[in-house]
Amino acid sequence: MRLLVAGIGNIFFGDDGFGSEVARVLAESPIEDVKIEDFGIRGMHLAFELVAGYERAFLIDAVPRDGQPGTLYVIEPDVAPQKTMPDAHGMDLQNVLAFVRTIGGEPPPITLVGCEPSAAGEQIGLSDAVSAAVTPAVALVRRLVGEALRESGSRQERKTLWTEV
Repeated sequence: MRLLVAGIGNIFFGDDGFGSEVARVLAESPIEDVKIEDFGIRGMHLAFELVAGYERAFLIDAVPRDGQPGTLYVIEPDVAPQKTMPDAHGMDLQNVLAFVRTIGGEPPPITLVGCEPSAAGEQIGLSDAVSAAVTPAVALVRRLVGEALRESGSRQERKTLWTEV
């Protein structure tokens, strides 16, 4: 099973750099059969990567949802086609998915691991609350990826057993 773990965000806007930092830490200890990359604000690059044959993608980003800063969320976003035209300069998820479809692709199932930001202004570096959430987020992404790989292995074993009977 091929999986993508993609950090998203702008490191020059405070807590918006959360996804980039988590991807950086994850990449220090790679996971077999998993591509880990910081896409930053490169929405078109992410769109092209999403059509590269991955069975599942995990996106990591700052996600404001009116919670306590540093709160982690696991979100299964709606990836249904939207009636929007993609903007080559935008990085929001719906825009990226619209571009994926514009180039003739279909995104794999996506799980978004988000963190409630505290500060997202023009500054470099994460706030204390979001910085403290990086290590738990790394553990959460590793757990979700492990579950996806085990689930895929179980499906493959069932398929093999069915074929062998």
